[in-house]
Amino acid sequence: MLKNINPLLNADVLYALRAMGHGDELVIADTNFPADSVARQTVLGEVLRIDTPTAADAVAAILSVMPLDDFIDDAAMRMEIVDAADDIPPVQREVQAVIDNAEGKSWPMGSIERFAFYERAKNAYCVIQTGERRFYGCFVFSKGVVPPEA
Repeated sequence: MLKNINPLLNADVLYALRAMGHGDELVIADTNFPADSVARQTVLGEVLRIDTPTAADAVAAILSVMPLDDFIDDAAMRMEIVDAADDIPPVQREVQAVIDNAEGKSWPMGSIERFAFYERAKNAYCVIQTGERRFYGCFVFSKGVVPPEA
């Protein structure tokens, strides 16, 4: 165990988060997402896992150590519901609250059509699959920078 590190952040996930650079993207996937086949096409080349039943807990753990990219408008994206792109299901509302809390301000998520999400995920640095069983618990986050001390 490490002090001040969320225990959901296992060694493989910590390695990937540390190795990512500014602008690299990571995918948080629910349990139904084709994580293994998509992850084989990412930079890392293998699926990572965070053993938690909720996407929100995984996102909270990740955003406790990784800043979002504030140079772009779409640093936090969600998968759109098929035939209901504007609907926001509870799993996505929960993650939105986590993002706002982690960033200390309102940070609206963008949205990506389902099949465009799959294609974007293939170009990510890594895919992290959770145990989230609710549909549309899939997100893309772009890594920001940690500024120098003042």
